[in-house]
Amino acid sequence: MTTHTRHAAVAAAALLLGTTAGCAGPGTGEPATDRPVTNAAGSDASAAGGAAAQRGFTLVASGDVLPHDSVISQANADAGGTGHDFVPMLAGVKPVVSAADVAICHMETVYGPEGGPFTGYPSFKSPPEIAAALRATGYDSCSTASNHTLDAGAEGVSRTLGALDKAGVKHAGSARSPEEDTRPALLDAGGAGGAKVAQLAYTYDTNDNPLPAGQPWAVDLIDEEKIVADSRAARAAGADVVVVSLHWGTEWETAPDEKQLNLGERLTASKTGGRPDIDLIIGTHAHVPQAYEKVNGTWIVYGMGDQIAGEMINNAGQFDPRGTQGSIGRFTFAPPAAEGERWPVTKAEFIPQTMDNTVGRVVNLPRALDEDPSRDDYRTTRSAIEAAVLGRGAAADGLTMGR
Repeated sequence: MTTHTRHAAVAAAALLLGTTAGCAGPGTGEPATDRPVTNAAGSDASAAGGAAAQRGFTLVASGDVLPHDSVISQANADAGGTGHDFVPMLAGVKPVVSAADVAICHMETVYGPEGGPFTGYPSFKSPPEIAAALRATGYDSCSTASNHTLDAGAEGVSRTLGALDKAGVKHAGSARSPEEDTRPALLDAGGAGGAKVAQLAYTYDTNDNPLPAGQPWAVDLIDEEKIVADSRAARAAGADVVVVSLHWGTEWETAPDEKQLNLGERLTASKTGGRPDIDLIIGTHAHVPQAYEKVNGTWIVYGMGDQIAGEMINNAGQFDPRGTQGSIGRFTFAPPAAEGERWPVTKAEFIPQTMDNTVGRVVNLPRALDEDPSRDDYRTTRSAIEAAVLGRGAAADGLTMGR
């Protein structure tokens, strides 16, 4: 894919920074922290009538939204047989998502036309009502770059982004125009004195579906130089925190592969003026929970797992319960110690979740076990997710299980 010039991306990002939409209220994972903005002499700028004190914020991110045929049928049943209602399906994670200052999801599939037809695997066309459900759950932005982004060609991209726009959910990773492609999703975190958060998104492939004729910008493919250039452009335009969503890895492999490890190492090492260009990496695609790891001082989630999915068959042709397992990552960011420095993560958490297809609901496992400690099946699933998430030693860097 042709790499866009940094200047074009900076100009577009700068334009959007003045028109970002507000997000949800303060999160509950960690109290938001205030820190005065200091001037060059080290005095409190807010006390002298300068900028307002900066405040910290919480960010949550979750895995693949992958509506298989059974999921579509469940949403139709929840709508009383007319249309599709995905809100009940996500109700179990709404308290976590809606409480965050910024909430990011991954919309893996594209939408079909109003009224259908809708299809699951292998070529997805999902009901567009899912966009409104994501917003009702509390999501502010979704990555839309995946190997299924071009399942319905340019029309599918346009329908999907249009539905997300209508629902008030921002998006990154696919585009309807070259201008849209240069713009990250830009989010306000924490209200007055909060941070500007930029989300960028990329995918490893499009299942051999060709880019639409004359539209090389329709979906962003993983290109290290482009990712770094886009991240620097977002930062130069005023983003305090840059989040990169990557659809990568090897399906059904709990351990991150060498490409993930190598690219993650290089991206987190990239700096400008001593400040990291990327503040958080969120991975999707593998369909199983993968590890969190702090690399070069930056958190990487190699694989969130699936948030919404039907019963999954792995590469060996066997039912694999890991395909309905995932985690929600929750990261608390604090204001920088000095102007121009990075916003540090002061608390990192993971919340195990599963799609329970016996009831058609996404389940927050720690909360579900608080309510019903007798659910040994949920306890076993929670333990499996915990083992995967902590598989590269993240506990030593302070990662804890939330609820």
